[in-house]
Amino acid sequence: METIGTWWMWASFFAIVLVMLAIDLLVVGGGKQHRVSLREAATWSGIWVGVSLLFAGVLWWYLDGAAGREVANAKTLEFVTGYLIEKSLAVDNVFVWLMLFSFFAIPLELQKRVLVLGVLGAIVMRTVMIFAGVWLIAQFHWLLYVFGAFLLVTGVKMWWFADEKPDLANNPVIRWIRGHMKVTDELHGERFFVSRNEAGRVVRYVTPLFLVLVLVEITDLIFAVDSIPAIFAITTDPFIVLTSNIFAILGLRAMYFLLADMADRFSLLKYGLALVLMFIGAKMLLIDLYKIPVMFSLCVVATIIAASILLSLRKDVRERASVALRADETS
Repeated sequence: METIGTWWMWASFFAIVLVMLAIDLLVVGGGKQHRVSLREAATWSGIWVGVSLLFAGVLWWYLDGAAGREVANAKTLEFVTGYLIEKSLAVDNVFVWLMLFSFFAIPLELQKRVLVLGVLGAIVMRTVMIFAGVWLIAQFHWLLYVFGAFLLVTGVKMWWFADEKPDLANNPVIRWIRGHMKVTDELHGERFFVSRNEAGRVVRYVTPLFLVLVLVEITDLIFAVDSIPAIFAITTDPFIVLTSNIFAILGLRAMYFLLADMADRFSLLKYGLALVLMFIGAKMLLIDLYKIPVMFSLCVVATIIAASILLSLRKDVRERASVALRADETS
């Protein structure tokens, strides 16, 4: 596996990740059952993006002196493009989290523990999957075509079913847990398990918060299967793939709280993400015929995401104005 990463670069990266994780878990959101404000979430979201861009700047500075300007420009551009792709696709993951917490009526102040474990699980799963994926591609180049076709089909399906809501009540995982474990009807703070004395014996119950945690980890795995192949269209350097992925994930909790009250305003973003997946899938399928420049890919992805956000906001303003007008007419 060809990579720009040396042993000390890997060690430095993992040290940065540990520090950022400690800050994210211990500082962002404060103590237990803390409700993160919009201002706090926006501030920390900006900080995480800033740290990621600072890492890109330091990477460019080092490579410029060690490997030359051409390599520095190419690898930094790959990192930024991969980061943007992963960050964009992570938004869909956040929307699913919002839906899960809403369905199970989990208040914001009780969501921290689930999100902490969700982010940690996502980091572990993606690290394993990235190294496995890089090794597989190095051994079997044709897998890039499989990944490309998969992303193309996934993008089409996401576009086609963008407005459909999953039936969580009949989710097979939830049904299996309810069939094999005792589940409480009410929440017990941030606890996943509680014990009850029934007929002289202690019976172990799981809480609805545990059901949410299971679904969060499963959705993390599903989205990793979608997003990791996407970055292989940009680069197969494991250092760039892993760093861009992890940096995109580390700010996920802050981004979740930032979007918690605004998710309904981005109704068209799912269509934009679908187009991104279709573009990346097509790029991978064409990789041996024509290699689309990374800069062009960055511009396309950024344009699609920006356009879908702006169109969503315009649509939301028009709908709110229409609702207000009808309310005035009926009053």
